[in-house]
Amino acid sequence: MDLKVGDKIPNFKAKDTNGNDFDSQNIVGQKPLVVYFYPKDNTPGCTAQACSFRDQYEDFKDLGAEVIGVSSDSVASHQEFSKQYKLPFILLSDSDKKIKKLFGVHSRILGLIPGRVTYVIDKNGIVQLIFDSILATKHMSKALETIKLLVS
Repeated sequence: MDLKVGDKIPNFKAKDTNGNDFDSQNIVGQKPLVVYFYPKDNTPGCTAQACSFRDQYEDFKDLGAEVIGVSSDSVASHQEFSKQYKLPFILLSDSDKKIKKLFGVHSRILGLIPGRVTYVIDKNGIVQLIFDSILATKHMSKALETIKLLVS
């Protein structure tokens, strides 16, 4: 099932950057969320994307929003990636690709490249924006613009 704008996001669980259990039920309904799916830690596009969210993270926090990055990389890979680039937000390990399937994130180029899709979800868990683009550095500005509209 592919999520569409106006849909409520499904509940999901995964291991976070620190190997702790993350449960979306603990955050949905409390604050707006940016959930971005990216192909792989430590690749040029994904690093640029993560760093753009890092550089504007305080703007998201000031608006009461949380940022969550999701890829199929391991917790250990996320820890190294997060530490190397000083990422202040949550990275989730979706090694079994269950979250990706729940959201309907599709692979590109004959299924070889994992999708790069950003979802902006309002405080009530309703999808307000789906930005599907290979242009890694465009995701943060689209997400921040949408969060600003949600909280104004």
